[in-house]
Amino acid sequence: QVTLVESGGGLVQAGGSLRLSCAFSGGTFSRYAMGWFRQASGMQREFVAAISWSGASTFYADSVKGRFTISRDNANKTASLQMNSLKPEDTAVYYCAATLLLRPGRDEYDYWGQGTQVTVSS
Repeated sequence: QVTLVESGGGLVQAGGSLRLSCAFSGGTFSRYAMGWFRQASGMQREFVAAISWSGASTFYADSVKGRFTISRDNANKTASLQMNSLKPEDTAVYYCAATLLLRPGRDEYDYWGQGTQVTVSS
């Protein structure tokens, strides 16, 4: 059974940076595309970024393009989300997810982590 565990969330001032990590276990990491989603309080979950199994293709929500970077390390079975120039509206619980079939922007993922809180103060 695949398990995903996020880490790296916290409190940061606007304009600051955070790096989220997602540790993958229980399967063959290199077979899965990985995605990051977020859910703000009282809002629907939304797509943030995704990366193909090889890392050759990446996809971003318009709201984070140019500020966030998704990456992966297949040798260490981790996916990361580098978040720069953070804004208060980036405040949310961030989830990583894994899927065998990547549909950019869609939330049809096979496995989900439990989430990590990111809070950006103004």
